Amino acid sequence: MKILATAIFVLAFLLPPGVRAEPLFGEKLAKAAVALTKQDVVYDSGYYHIAYPGGDVPAHVGVCADVVIRSYRALGIDLQKKVHEDMRDHFALYPKLWGLTGTDTNIDHRRVPNLRVFLARHGQSLSASGNPGDYQPGDIVTWNLIKNGNLPHIGIVSGLKLADGKRPLMVHNIGQGQKLEDMLFDYTVTGHYRYTGA
Repeated sequence: MKILATAIFVLAFLLPPGVRAEPLFGEKLAKAAVALTKQDVVYDSGYYHIAYPGGDVPAHVGVCADVVIRSYRALGIDLQKKVHEDMRDHFALYPKLWGLTGTDTNIDHRRVPNLRVFLARHGQSLSASGNPGDYQPGDIVTWNLIKNGNLPHIGIVSGLKLADGKRPLMVHNIGQGQKLEDMLFDYTVTGHYRYTGA
């Protein structure tokens, strides 16, 4: 037993720093997301004028993207600023679904298609598999909610699982507020990302 403990301790220091830090970051992000489920939030996709950087819509409202924005912000990472700066510098890479000719710090970071581009560019784009074991705490998942069309959705893998241990519960807001639910494979998975804010 002593040899095993020593081996684990030594291996932890032989791993590259990013590999050692990632699971810890994911667990912190997952906890921040789960904490959001304790707050009452009304689903509201309205356009709000918000401060920049560090702006947020009123605390009692939000959409699915706000779960992600607020979880990262709890760890000191401002996706409003990061998405804006990346869009400003690489606008042509982002979707043109809203007829915009430039960035908008009030809403860009709250749009799932923009978050997908940002996460793929600055994080890890992982397999959108049907294997629940591939989804780790703090991973970001995107879905399409309708079969014949496009209705994007986003959520965070929590560190909690069903009683049978088969699937991780997700933190998301699909219209009834910020919830912790078993819904990972309820819709078509369109993206699976891991982003530590670096």
